[in-house]
Amino acid sequence: MSDSPNTSPATSTKRGPAEYFSGTSWVTMLAGENATDCTVADVAFEPGCRNNWHSHPAGQILVVTTGRGYYQEKGQPARLLRAGDVISIAPDVVHWHGAAADSLFSHLAINPNVSKGVADWLAPVTEEEYRAAHA
Repeated sequence: MSDSPNTSPATSTKRGPAEYFSGTSWVTMLAGENATDCTVADVAFEPGCRNNWHSHPAGQILVVTTGRGYYQEKGQPARLLRAGDVISIAPDVVHWHGAAADSLFSHLAINPNVSKGVADWLAPVTEEEYRAAHA
């Protein structure tokens, strides 16, 4: 049987890079760079884990699959997220997302037009910023 255009390579799960995450996360690439110029990853956050402030040159879509977590755009209040929530992030909007302190959290991260770049990583979310999300 030959590979068809709809066939995906085997997925592998890797720990999220410590330089971009506070706490433990796991990233499973479901669709790498391909003819659609889009990537899809399943990202799992252990309780209290979150990623750094960052932006995406072509935007991003998050589809929450399990648990409770937060999404916050710079200068805006944090939003509590639950399974089934979908966040559409415009290009170059600085934000972070991650698990609530007492919950696992996972989402699909859909990155369109990755030929423009995937993410521009910035400073870690401080403990004060993270605690404020829970208020």
